[in-house]
Amino acid sequence: MAQHAEGSYYVPHGSKWPIVGSLGMITMLASAAYWMNGSSAAQWTFWLGLAIIIFMLFGWFGTVIRESEAGMYNTQVDGSFRLGMSWFIYSEVMFFAVFFGALFYARMLSVPWLGGEGTGAITNEVLWQGYLPVWPSNGPGNVGGQFGTIPAFGVPFVNTLILLCSGVTVTLAHHALKNEQRKSLVLWLAATVLLGFTFIWLQIGEYKEAYTELGLTLGSGIYGATFFLLTGFHGMHVTLGAIMLTVIMIRSLRGHFTPRNHFAFEAVAWYWHFVDVVWLGLFIFVYAL
Repeated sequence: MAQHAEGSYYVPHGSKWPIVGSLGMITMLASAAYWMNGSSAAQWTFWLGLAIIIFMLFGWFGTVIRESEAGMYNTQVDGSFRLGMSWFIYSEVMFFAVFFGALFYARMLSVPWLGGEGTGAITNEVLWQGYLPVWPSNGPGNVGGQFGTIPAFGVPFVNTLILLCSGVTVTLAHHALKNEQRKSLVLWLAATVLLGFTFIWLQIGEYKEAYTELGLTLGSGIYGATFFLLTGFHGMHVTLGAIMLTVIMIRSLRGHFTPRNHFAFEAVAWYWHFVDVVWLGLFIFVYAL
């Protein structure tokens, strides 16, 4: 059993969840490989692997929640949780930095070079004569055909306002928790969850318009690739964040968290603020400029 006295080093007890998660990931990975190579049975084992991972998440997080509510974690564990979440968010920052870097490289270096700028003059004359280095671009050769773009001051601007408001509401929920205002805590969390899922719903509509009306797809050259990779991965993060906020709201309704012990709430709030900041970068560099 775990040690949890103040001043002692926390030693976790034995758990089956790491091996369960590993089995789920191995099943998903192997199935995805066979599925991409034409195996009809692999798609079913892929979903089986996903189901195992979801089962593991419910089980493992449930165990952590029960242990936390039982007072089994001391300040050393709390510090470990904070350090782990900090490194996780740092890894997410680096993840998006790669895609922003790809966008910068394509837009500011590759496209101008292919158009004849700098040392690309010979390349422009020999390989892509007549290519205009404009952005958005589907690259030399008109890869993916013609397409339109999503106007910045439409759905993207509305979604920007939504995420900024959600950052305010989750902060107000945090203050309500620290002041032991349980009703306000739940109300502000519910508002944050509603705003998060509204963002997702609007982005789904935006994607539908891009594919069906504007001809903008993942195959529309470098612009389509960077657009959907950046906004798609961000949308996935918003979805995960909204789910986590929903769990925190349910826990708050059940009386979990105290003004001094609520790291799970703080971790989700950190993650949500990270999502907000990334979106601001997306709005500026993908939509507005």
